[in-house]
Amino acid sequence: MMELYKPTHIELTKYFFFTGKGGVGKTSAACATAVNLADGGKTVMLISTDPASNLQDVFGVELDNKGTLISTVPGLTVVNLDPIEVSREYKEKVIGPYKGLLPEAAIASMEEQLSGSCTVEIAAFNEFSHYLTDEAIKDKYDHVIFDTAPTGHTLRMLQLPSAWSNFISENTHGASCLGQLSGLEENKQMYKNAVETLAKPSMTTVILVARPEKTPLLEAKRASEELKDIGINNQTIIINGVMDLDNPEDEVALNLCNKQQQALQNMPDYLHSLPTYYIPLRAYNVYGVDNIRKMLTADHVSAPESTATLNKVDSLTDLIRDLFTTHKKVIFTMGKGGVGKTTLAATIALGLTRMGTKVHLTTTDPAHHLKFLLDSSQNLKISHIDEAQELAKYKEEVLSKARESVGDADLAYIEEDLRSPCTQEIAVFRAFADIVEQADEDQVIVIDTAPTGHTLLLLDATQSYHKEIQKSQGDIPESVKRLLPRLRDATETEVVIVTLPEATPVHEAMRLSEDLERAGIHSKWWVVNSSLYLTNTKSPLLKAKSQSEVEWINKVVAISLDHTVLIKWHGTELKGNSLLDIIKG
Repeated sequence: MMELYKPTHIELTKYFFFTGKGGVGKTSAACATAVNLADGGKTVMLISTDPASNLQDVFGVELDNKGTLISTVPGLTVVNLDPIEVSREYKEKVIGPYKGLLPEAAIASMEEQLSGSCTVEIAAFNEFSHYLTDEAIKDKYDHVIFDTAPTGHTLRMLQLPSAWSNFISENTHGASCLGQLSGLEENKQMYKNAVETLAKPSMTTVILVARPEKTPLLEAKRASEELKDIGINNQTIIINGVMDLDNPEDEVALNLCNKQQQALQNMPDYLHSLPTYYIPLRAYNVYGVDNIRKMLTADHVSAPESTATLNKVDSLTDLIRDLFTTHKKVIFTMGKGGVGKTTLAATIALGLTRMGTKVHLTTTDPAHHLKFLLDSSQNLKISHIDEAQELAKYKEEVLSKARESVGDADLAYIEEDLRSPCTQEIAVFRAFADIVEQADEDQVIVIDTAPTGHTLLLLDATQSYHKEIQKSQGDIPESVKRLLPRLRDATETEVVIVTLPEATPVHEAMRLSEDLERAGIHSKWWVVNSSLYLTNTKSPLLKAKSQSEVEWINKVVAISLDHTVLIKWHGTELKGNSLLDIIKG
């Protein structure tokens, strides 16, 4: 049974870490917890390491990395660490000494190795470890709350002896986190103390934040398991945004409630062992101290009608027609988990076949049986890249080569490095290359998910993947040689970026767009999915929420230079020809 989340009603530790997928509300939950405890007379420090942090907007004051007292919340100090800036400074510290000594190609390779999310996370951990181990802070504050926690993958790396040796910068085995710990030798003891503090149930609670939806709950399960693997068992889960039905006559509200309840009933059994709390869905944006206070205490209050107007958006028909008339041969849908990439890829494929195009649709998502859904079309070929199979095959190739030349300690580092998110992208790289090779005048390839710009640049800069192919197979396949140049050809390839009409998903999509731009890969179209604004809901709660979407939709319209498709929220699962309902709007 879930209980309403009230920080003062649960057992409190000195340190709290909030973690979860982007857009689930971990910053809001962390802020609300901090304000609630400070209002109760506690001294609290709130620290954010989120690259998309909006703490300055939340509290309405300028923040820095030293600590700012919030005048409207006596007892609360807020620290805003910028991990992107911290990461930039860290990269310069690692690479700077080699500039002028190594060839430019080697420097470019090092820079790309240090451009991934793993480096940002470890650079941020380097910063907040100071706060986690500082005795003066421990004595001064009743509670220290961290918005965004390190993943189990990062923490495991910090515990491996090989991660601190020159092995990191000397061995390029093809995974994504090469060299990200080099230059941190002097902090080994601080990290050891920080990880030990994290694992003490008497000192620290890790709060997994999720939404009452399938993908965020699965992500919470994965994060929980990763943390338990390294002895961090002091976990709690908060389900954010649970809706109380406020208008039984409204079909949208009824469908949303049913969808949430179904997700909660099918919540992974693994999560049922954790203390579980919920926060109701709120109509208002959690900006300003008043709304932060209300988040955990006040029921929905009707938000004032917004005067903001929606900028011109396109329909999915416009997008598909553009792909057809410009003769795109390779089409990717890209975005964070849970934004609807797979459904969109299937819909684009179906739309193109209806225009007479022969399409090969492929996905790495095992949860979507696309062949079952779409094999009614004569022009549509469906395939599935088994990511787990490709990953296992790739790991064994790398490890078998490594066993020939490294010891057990270094092998442990390689095994952990292979757990990184980019490794999965690299593992399916060959499968993508083979499929993209099939694109020609008679067939369009539509791919659900793809290697990110960073991964492609990493492979391009280090050529580590090419070297591994040469070691294991001899010659580099022509499909691999041709893949990146083909993806960079804007006349052939289109990347459709998919996001949601909320702050964090939009910020994450912007970072994805920047990665693609660095890799020289063209992206014209953006899709904002699951918009309540288009549903004409009569629910007071959902109507107020729909108004808050306008700001983020308009932001995407500006970024995409007026090439934004807006798709309304659908309460039922779309299958087969019902995918055409998305095209119709």
